[in-house]
Amino acid sequence: MGEVARRGCCPPMDLFRSEPMQLVQLIIPIESAHRTVSYLGDLGLLQFKDLNADKSPFQRTYATQIKRCGEMARRLRFFKEQMLKAGVSPKYSTTPFDVNIDDLEVKLTDIESELIEMNANGEKLQRSYNELLEYKLVLQKAGEFFRSAQSRALEQQREYESRHLGDESIETPLLQDQELLGDSSKQVKLGFLAGLVPREKSMVFERILFRATRGNVFLRQATVEDPVTDPISGEKTEKNVFVIFYAGERAKAKILKICEAFGANRYPFAEELGKQAQMITEVSGRLVELKTTIDAGLHHRDNLLNAIGAQFEQWDVLVRKEKSIHHTLNMLSLDVTKKCLVAEGWSPVFANKQIQDALQRAALDSNSQVNAIFQVLHTRELPPTYFRTNKFTSSYQGIIDSYGVAKYQEANPTVYTVVTFPFLFAVMFGDWGHGICLLLAALYFIIREKKLSSQKLDDITEMTFGGRYVILLMALFSIYTGFIYNEFFSVPFALFAPSAYDCRDLSCRDATTVGLIKVRDTYPFGVDPVWHGTRSELPFLNSLKMKMSILLGVAQMNLGIVMSYCNALFFRNKVNVWFQFIPQMIFLNSLFGYLALLIIVKWCTGSQADLYHILIYMFLSPTDDLGENQLFVGQKNLQLVLLLLAFVSVPWMLLPKPFILKKQHDARHGAESYTPLESTDESLQVESNHDSHGHEEFEFSEVFVHQLIHTIEFVLGAVSNTASYLRLWALSLAHSELSSVFYEKVLLMAWGYNNVIILIVGLIVFIFATVGVLLVMETLSAFLHALRLHWVEFQNKFYEGDGYKFHPFSFSLLDDEE
Repeated sequence: MGEVARRGCCPPMDLFRSEPMQLVQLIIPIESAHRTVSYLGDLGLLQFKDLNADKSPFQRTYATQIKRCGEMARRLRFFKEQMLKAGVSPKYSTTPFDVNIDDLEVKLTDIESELIEMNANGEKLQRSYNELLEYKLVLQKAGEFFRSAQSRALEQQREYESRHLGDESIETPLLQDQELLGDSSKQVKLGFLAGLVPREKSMVFERILFRATRGNVFLRQATVEDPVTDPISGEKTEKNVFVIFYAGERAKAKILKICEAFGANRYPFAEELGKQAQMITEVSGRLVELKTTIDAGLHHRDNLLNAIGAQFEQWDVLVRKEKSIHHTLNMLSLDVTKKCLVAEGWSPVFANKQIQDALQRAALDSNSQVNAIFQVLHTRELPPTYFRTNKFTSSYQGIIDSYGVAKYQEANPTVYTVVTFPFLFAVMFGDWGHGICLLLAALYFIIREKKLSSQKLDDITEMTFGGRYVILLMALFSIYTGFIYNEFFSVPFALFAPSAYDCRDLSCRDATTVGLIKVRDTYPFGVDPVWHGTRSELPFLNSLKMKMSILLGVAQMNLGIVMSYCNALFFRNKVNVWFQFIPQMIFLNSLFGYLALLIIVKWCTGSQADLYHILIYMFLSPTDDLGENQLFVGQKNLQLVLLLLAFVSVPWMLLPKPFILKKQHDARHGAESYTPLESTDESLQVESNHDSHGHEEFEFSEVFVHQLIHTIEFVLGAVSNTASYLRLWALSLAHSELSSVFYEKVLLMAWGYNNVIILIVGLIVFIFATVGVLLVMETLSAFLHALRLHWVEFQNKFYEGDGYKFHPFSFSLLDDEE
């Protein structure tokens, strides 16, 4: 009954107030500490306090165990990298998994050693294989040089013999100097080097060789058709086979240095054709043997990686759980007897039974002779804030938490934001054609939420998926307001009935309403199609949106003040009820509540009164007659009363509260300086009543200035916030006009050409403009403006948002923390 009385008129729902929290103390025997923390992690309803904040991570009790878990996590990351390279994906197994962490450590160490050794052997074999492939290419391509050179030399020899009838033999078939053929003692013996050089470096390679040897080399190159895997880098590279002929050891030394600088791989090569053929045969045989060995090694490695993948998820979860358990154990204080650990933390009140059951199960399963002790501590410390949300309300709660986490037991704006946020968005975005497009996008994410929730999404998609239920309500409200505005991609339709108006002549059909007469009953739902657009004499829809923005703004600001009243009632703060809620409500409604009333009366009566004139002269000439601007009897007297109340409410907010707070402080200070608290609620009430001004001194000047600032902020804010709600009208008008421009200047213009190609191009431009501008940019714009109206105009009336979130130790949150 007491809780109901404290809630007063506020909604009696869990989401409106955060869960009642308590500070608990656990005294856990050493032998059952690990299992106890593990069970509490499965439960996920206890936020541990760090009782060893003065110690560094290396000075804590379980630093060694955390280091071991970190090493196991490193091995698992190594396994994951290897699986990704091999195209093996981890598989989640549903089979029971029961392995000791020590056995897992040994197993992971052995697997890592085996995998490293296999990788090293595989790399070594692959390098040898790539070298042999290059060697075979060199033998083939360079052998062609020698065969073609020898055939040309034989032809030249036959030609020479036929001329001189000589019978000399040819010792060196390449670069034969015909002037030395007659004297064998003057012949020069040439050396040669063969290998491969990257094709992109071949021209520079040739130029450097020529300059370094002063032109005393002969270079032959041949292009390798397919890219070659480089043995050193392991990358596919386009290369050329080269053979360099030189004379002298100095030239050879220079050539070797240049080859090394250009990354040219050199291979031994025999001049005799018979040895070349023999070497090609031997290399081909070794390539076949190496290929067989490499394939067998890869098959064995794939089997090992598949075996790792089958249990990887379970190993990873176990290691992360073990690491988090020891992190939590490091936050516990070791008792002086060193036989038990002392833990403190925050938990919801409803979780007492579940926590005690977990402690009993842990003691039983660990065969501990002593059960853990659970007790509630009384404290003046402000508890964390915990709201129980579901997949629908969590995104709305995230919108509020982005502004600031609610203080403990503070009224939560999420309850109303679930409705008001998508509705204010829809007021700016109202078009039932665009709303249907948003609805389809939201339904796509909702239908596929199970599949998408298990996938890793990019940032934008993940953000959109997380807000799928927000988008759903935004779309539904947009369809509703679109029917109200009677806009479908800016086009009006007579969906529910024919228009109530008709033309006397054709002159009224284009731009004005001259000649319109009412011939039928009033259009049953939304705006009559005839009022759609920007008609010069009756901009009815434009006026409707503007006045509706003021009505919605005044209503939401009143709701914010009512929420402050709920907070004051809940925390038993009568000062705020009498000197904050009541004068704020009077001031706001004496001015802008009265304006909202005038708008409604004008709509109901069909009066032509000028509301701007009424409101301005309410201040400038309050005693003058209203004349034709009078909407009802007694309006003048009512305005005088409201104006007087508005002026009285300002000093009512400013003056009494500082004096009353000083009197309350003096009364408390004269009594006991400290009194044991009986409950957590009472401690919070004392904290609230102290109003964060300290327990020993009361700075009256500081309190008075604070109240002065608060009063000025509210008075000016009431004006500026009401004007700020006109953004609802402005953005709705902008959205409608943009949609109209795309429809008339793109789609209708393309249709008017009577050309299929132009029509298709115009349709494509219209679709891209609609999606890119209206469905993406305008959606984001309306979303941000709705966000601002909630954070600033609505929440500043009551919401402090200076609390901190409840972060329980929970294994289900390990993925987010990682």
